[in-house]
Amino acid sequence: MDFGLVLQTDPPASAVVGLMRRAERNGFRYGWTFDSAVLWQEPFVIYSRILEHTTGLIVGPMVTNPSTRTWEVTASTFATLNEMYGNRTVCGIGRGDSAMRVAGRKPNTLATLGEAIGVIRDLAEGREAEVDGRPLRLPWVENGKLPVWMGAYGPKALALAGQRADGFILQLADPFLTESMVSAVRTAASDAGRDPDSVTICVAAPAYIGDDLAHAREQCRWFGGMVGNHVADLVARYGEHSALVPDALTTYIEQREGYDYSHHGRTGNPDTAFVPDEIVDRFCLLGPAEAHIEKLRALRALGVDQFAVYAMHDARETVIDAYGEQIIPALT
Repeated sequence: MDFGLVLQTDPPASAVVGLMRRAERNGFRYGWTFDSAVLWQEPFVIYSRILEHTTGLIVGPMVTNPSTRTWEVTASTFATLNEMYGNRTVCGIGRGDSAMRVAGRKPNTLATLGEAIGVIRDLAEGREAEVDGRPLRLPWVENGKLPVWMGAYGPKALALAGQRADGFILQLADPFLTESMVSAVRTAASDAGRDPDSVTICVAAPAYIGDDLAHAREQCRWFGGMVGNHVADLVARYGEHSALVPDALTTYIEQREGYDYSHHGRTGNPDTAFVPDEIVDRFCLLGPAEAHIEKLRALRALGVDQFAVYAMHDARETVIDAYGEQIIPALT
């Protein structure tokens, strides 16, 4: 199992670079960041510094979207970083939650997302692709490589990830939901004539080391609110208690009243009081190292290839070091 670290690009950027360097020293292979231009600093500028100050860390957004930047700009940015540092990027992509909504726009359709996945990958790897009806190619790209991993929850999105993406990003660590969603992605890949095992499976969630579960839950409760935004979209589309979306994912948002993106992904988010302890425990990894190892082994048995640690809490360095000292060695 691989491990990644997920950060927000809050200033100073030097702190983000420093944490990514610390993560690599502790055995993490991937460095991810949020990508929302209004809420945080521009990640691609910071990726350049991370790549310069690490030796093998693979970096990318968790996740970008097809509309913040035009597809050829996104592809060119990845391809430039790869030319400079040797194919050490990965493109996590989704419909766009905070990046679009905070600017008053709607997330992209799945049709747009599916098309963008192929175009961005083709352009970044030096192939010709059609953008707005016009064939384009980046003539300077040589030996480029850009895996594109898609974030998804709902049945249509899971199917699209299996049909088009190189990897699937699931932003929660509940084994029951992970099993059903991984199965849906792999089935879609097989039905599309792809090798289902060729789709990399990445589970991403907050991890907090320690015996004070009450404190850990308060530090990570924001995550249930973030996931709740996507769940609310599913309920709006499919209705409550739909056969297409499991109740284990949807029932906890019944008391959800709204969401202010100015607190997005942050400890103490006042819009996440509706998230019960049970959901925090299911979606996150909390407690002593042994509890993390047990849950990660269960996820690995379900086909998870990477666990990406969201470190938006008051113990970032502690978690990075504890994973390096105790958890990563037990899972690799």
